[in-house]
Amino acid sequence: VYNFLSLFLACLALELVPCLCHKRILVELPLSDHMDTFGTTVYQSYGPSGQYTNDFDEDELFYVDLKKKETVWRLPEFGNFAKFDPWGGLRNSAMMKNILDLLMRKSNYTADPNEVPEVTVFSRTPIELGQPNTLICFINNIFPPVINITWQQNGQRVTTGVMETNFYPQTDNSFQKLSYLTFIPSTEDVYGCKVEHWGLSLFPESLMPIPLPETTETLTCALKLTVGLLGIIVSTILIARTSITRHPDPHTLALFIS
Repeated sequence: VYNFLSLFLACLALELVPCLCHKRILVELPLSDHMDTFGTTVYQSYGPSGQYTNDFDEDELFYVDLKKKETVWRLPEFGNFAKFDPWGGLRNSAMMKNILDLLMRKSNYTADPNEVPEVTVFSRTPIELGQPNTLICFINNIFPPVINITWQQNGQRVTTGVMETNFYPQTDNSFQKLSYLTFIPSTEDVYGCKVEHWGLSLFPESLMPIPLPETTETLTCALKLTVGLLGIIVSTILIARTSITRHPDPHTLALFIS
């Protein structure tokens, strides 16, 4: 009963909107600049979607898979040093769902304004043609945490080699999310990350053409420079010959012929 009342008061104090309710318990480690967020619980009204995560320095340590009812560590090695009972996350998620229903009825199901997310696409490592790499689509300032991310290659949807993270809660109650696409770079391909969200009137697609490798760019630049110099030399000779023909000067002709 005490835990239920504490959680209910925490949600009311945060003045959270009816479409989302989440709890964060911050633990600051003594004599350090590091922060641990223990037990971030999220539940939303749109679909059966909930989340229970634990993060350190804004990096996820683990989350609880609500369907499989198991703890999933961000890196498998983390599980060798700590344990977490997934039923703790399941209980918190069920509790948050009930609290969310109460808050929705209290607000007469009034939705909060949607935020406009920010989308950035970049590669994990510098791109080299023919070498496997990973494209990362980083979406920031997400609220509410309902979003659809689609990868495209030359305008066609790509589903192979795609992976997404959970929603990462931020201190301003917004969320972040990342989507990954493994690919082999080619100069003929253009990749895009399309994001659909209620805060967007249009669904932007962040395109990323594959750049030419540095060696190719260097050779292209050298070739253009050589052609340019040859053009200047040939033009100078033609201008000189035209000038001699139109304005004959015995001294100039003699000098040119000799």
